[in-house]
Amino acid sequence: MELQTVVLTTSASVGFFRMVNYGFATLPIPETAQRNTWKWRNISTSFVHSFITGIWAVLCFCVHPQMAEDLIATHSVFSHALVSVSIGYFIYDFFDMIFNQKVNQSWELLFHHIVVISCFGLSVLTCRYVGFAVVALLVEINSIFLHLRQMLRMASVSKSTLYRVNSMINLGTYVVFRINTLAWMTRWLVLNREHIPLLSYTVGSVGLAIMTVMNIVLFYRLLRTDFLKSSREKEVKKEKEKEKEKEKEM
Repeated sequence: MELQTVVLTTSASVGFFRMVNYGFATLPIPETAQRNTWKWRNISTSFVHSFITGIWAVLCFCVHPQMAEDLIATHSVFSHALVSVSIGYFIYDFFDMIFNQKVNQSWELLFHHIVVISCFGLSVLTCRYVGFAVVALLVEINSIFLHLRQMLRMASVSKSTLYRVNSMINLGTYVVFRINTLAWMTRWLVLNREHIPLLSYTVGSVGLAIMTVMNIVLFYRLLRTDFLKSSREKEVKKEKEKEKEKEKEM
């Protein structure tokens, strides 16, 4: 893809996700989510991005399996377009947070977006490492369930069966498509060090290191909130029931 095409694709992506966000503003919003309608629309838009790009990333390797053998130079127009579209989304989401949320509340995500835009931008402009970028987008498969989890919590259905099932799938896909993918990408970068220019290697290494730390922290938060906390609550509830039974006996 030529530079002009990349710019047009990225710009169209920014416009598309802006329209998606506007579309969610016209739909009914759960009563409990109306306290922060911007966050509801933002997460819903992120859910759409994850759904589209997660499936798209898998299709890229199905349509062009040769890319899996050479993540540096081999790619298709289909996969190049995917990375450009994702850049557009992250640019859109970056400014959406800048204009609607305090920086101290979203600095982690803003920093994440800067790293992704830089790495993906380098890839689409040089037409190299596109396959590597597509591998990175496999984490969006987990993001589908991660964003759905946030939406369910905002809708106050965190104690429903749907939420519990989604939490288990979310944690499972988190390990498979997020932690394992980042570990594989780090290993690939180290093994192919001699084939990668110093600038690209440095940007990739720093980006992966940051992503790894952020994802480990997030994994702990998810585990604590959805599983460890619920287990403690059950124990406290049992203890209270026992105390009530003892009081009755007395």
